[in-house]
Amino acid sequence: MTDAVDANSGHSEQGKPPNMSYNILVTGGAGYIGSTLVPRLLDAGHKVTVLDNFMFKQSSLNQCCHHEGFSVVRGDIRSEQTTLPLLKKADVIFPLAALVGAPLCSRDPIGAKTTNHDAITMMLKHVSRNQRIIMPTTNSAYGSGDENNYCTEDSPLRPISQYAIDKVAVEKELMEHPNVISFRLATVFGMSPRMRLDLLVNDFVYRAANDRFVVLFEGHFKRNYIHVRDVARVFEHGLENFENMKGQIFNVGLSDANVSKKELCEHIQKFVPEFCFVDAEVGRDPDQRNYIVSNAKVEKTGYRPNVSLDDGIQELLKGFVMIKNSIYANI
Repeated sequence: MTDAVDANSGHSEQGKPPNMSYNILVTGGAGYIGSTLVPRLLDAGHKVTVLDNFMFKQSSLNQCCHHEGFSVVRGDIRSEQTTLPLLKKADVIFPLAALVGAPLCSRDPIGAKTTNHDAITMMLKHVSRNQRIIMPTTNSAYGSGDENNYCTEDSPLRPISQYAIDKVAVEKELMEHPNVISFRLATVFGMSPRMRLDLLVNDFVYRAANDRFVVLFEGHFKRNYIHVRDVARVFEHGLENFENMKGQIFNVGLSDANVSKKELCEHIQKFVPEFCFVDAEVGRDPDQRNYIVSNAKVEKTGYRPNVSLDDGIQELLKGFVMIKNSIYANI
């Protein structure tokens, strides 16, 4: 006996049992998170199509080309002509494509809004009720949390940056779809085939490795952190436990890494003893995020991160022996 089929999509009404192979679309799959996630999905036996505009000229998925189940499309998620044929073939969608971070969004606010919000709204109009969507949002939406800076998934959202504002709006629309999971990610760190040096842990470790010095503004401000491989793992966890997790929002971070910028520097100093940091007496951090995040909800589903903050710092120090951001330097 076969399952009933949705006339709009050809997808099974009842979906596939866990542990079966899925046709997965990963937008932005050549990015920082995607280039870590996609090889894992392929190794698990899924067929993966990546849609990416390769705006950073990255070749971060070279190692995937031998997989028969891997296909890649160069294109823009804002183009219906490009995106719709790919959506129709997908059982599962991981919408990772975005202009990420406040500085990049400030530099191109129109591009940020059309990519981070409008393209997702367009996608949601065209997916069937049976297709699964597992999407990263951001715990930066909490702003500064409550009077104790403490945040759960039920805490009020007070986004500060345009990036966070757009993600909040998208999440609200996303949760109207019957087959979704939203992962509010902590600040991500760690080595990836498409590396980012602008993320806070990555940035501070790079400065420690190369400059041995950093000036902190409002060093007491706290954030939560999560390793990029653990982000990939939570996406896999969501796919494997989809029926129990769908329709919900989960914070994803290291529960023992709600640390201030000063405390982060102290972690780094354990491995780079000559690293110096000072808290500026004047000046204000333009990013006023300051919160402590509970990850208890996702932990109750059986997910636990594997990579500690200290392990990630040591990994980054190895990586920065190979990576030098010296395009405009003389040496």
